[in-house]
Amino acid sequence: MELKELIDVAAGRRKADLILRNGKIVDVFSGEIITDDVVIYGDRIAAIGSGYEAEEVVDVSGKFVMPGFIEGHIHIESSMLSPRRFAEAVSRLGTTTVIADPHEIANVLGLEGIKFMIDDSEGLPVDIFFMAPSCVPATDMETSGAVLTADDLKKLKNEPRVLGLAEMMNFPGVVLGLPDVIEKLAAFDLKDGHAPLLRGKDLNAYIAAGIYSDHECENPDEALEKLRRGVHVMIREGTGARNLDALIGIVNENNWAFLSLVSDDRHPGTIVDEGHLNYLIRRAMDRGISLVNSVRMATINTARYFRLHDRGGIAPGKIADIVVAEELPDVLHVIKSGKFVLRDGDPVVSVDVPESRRIGKVEVEPSIEKIIVRPSGSKMRVIVAHEGSLITDVMLAEPKIDGDVVVSDPDRDILKISVWERHRGTGNVGVGFVHGFGLKKGAIAGSVAHDSHNIIAVGVDDTDIVAAVKHIAEMGGGLAVVADGKVIASLPLPIAGLMSDEPIERVAAMERRLNEAAGELGSPMKAPFMTLSFMALPVIPHLKLTDKGLVDVDKFDFVGLFE
Repeated sequence: MELKELIDVAAGRRKADLILRNGKIVDVFSGEIITDDVVIYGDRIAAIGSGYEAEEVVDVSGKFVMPGFIEGHIHIESSMLSPRRFAEAVSRLGTTTVIADPHEIANVLGLEGIKFMIDDSEGLPVDIFFMAPSCVPATDMETSGAVLTADDLKKLKNEPRVLGLAEMMNFPGVVLGLPDVIEKLAAFDLKDGHAPLLRGKDLNAYIAAGIYSDHECENPDEALEKLRRGVHVMIREGTGARNLDALIGIVNENNWAFLSLVSDDRHPGTIVDEGHLNYLIRRAMDRGISLVNSVRMATINTARYFRLHDRGGIAPGKIADIVVAEELPDVLHVIKSGKFVLRDGDPVVSVDVPESRRIGKVEVEPSIEKIIVRPSGSKMRVIVAHEGSLITDVMLAEPKIDGDVVVSDPDRDILKISVWERHRGTGNVGVGFVHGFGLKKGAIAGSVAHDSHNIIAVGVDDTDIVAAVKHIAEMGGGLAVVADGKVIASLPLPIAGLMSDEPIERVAAMERRLNEAAGELGSPMKAPFMTLSFMALPVIPHLKLTDKGLVDVDKFDFVGLFE
């Protein structure tokens, strides 16, 4: 498309390709909802207004016409779908642009994994941009499959779809001014944040490093302090971490421009059952935020933060990314770069997906001997897990002892948890105990364990724990539920132990069966595998477990199982 042609269409001298007639345009610039026509030529919006001619006219009278939705922070790997399958799924829900942080696969395969994500996201009905993973590994208190230095990350700066530095999880390193952290920060202009519960002087130091976003706010006071310091606050509503209800009340007519709606980690079943950004916008509206401001937080606000000035609103010259809906979360039409992706609720664009791929390796030799715990004190530290939050608490409890070993105590919901190193063949296994999963028998396990993605397992019986870990190794990665030594549900994730090339409906069905199976074993959690995956993340307070042992995140150091 020539610029002169677009100008001619806008001036009425040339026929357009498509007109959306008489829709209720959600104007993110003026804050109004106006009834008018949207004129499209090529991949651009040529004009807003009447009196134009086009090859095709679609009547959208009485329906809302909105900019295509923009996801500002997500780990595609957490959808358990390859980039191609992910785009296939969310494009039908109105998402037209995604800014992804590929640090999940980077922790498994390094630059090779990032290249896979970039290559696999070419030519899709969603524009997928990336941020360069800043913390691979997140800490030195775990074993990852790769290490990315500042020099490694600089190699990504020439990639046209890499926008900046992804969430800087090592907030202690920033505050202390550690040289390797400073080198990474200095290499990029645009930098995303990750600083749960950081306040006061430490927060000032973190922001002074040029980190101007955060998706880890737990409560309104924290979010407002960050907002007042110039941080673009991303309100997260994922599968495991749901912060929208707690934070949406801070949004008002004075600050809406500095907040976004993001999903961070969203499982396939959640996408199928609830939706993506279409659902988050609806949730914000249901909590009292106007349609315009809700849409702004999923479009123009995110576009401006990431300096994507060619999208995010319906205006002449912008990319023709458009969503038409009568009432969200239901979507009627989706247009990406001027072409229908969804029309009258039916997909009209197919995504080519290669045959199922197996990438990466799983090296682990499970045995009961590796998870035997012998008592060395009268009280032991127990991780307390909370569904819907990444933050854990600490509980001191008397161990249940059988003979001369400590065992799970399902009556008190104190279960053995273990993390098995799978990348380098070290044989490392971290062992602890956790409260909150509620299993009465059996075990659940997975190779999705943020952020290094070793194998994590929790269970009542050591035999079942080992059987679950063994099955995951045999699948080349995935999730499993085991009882009485038998696998009763599983989900293969052959792409780095994180993703599948299967369609979202099939992956969601397998995930649903996993959750049901965990429930049959006694777990009260709706999404036990999402919660389990974050029990190994040593950058989220307060107590976590890695392949090297228990981590007191507040002290950023290891701590013994027994007090």
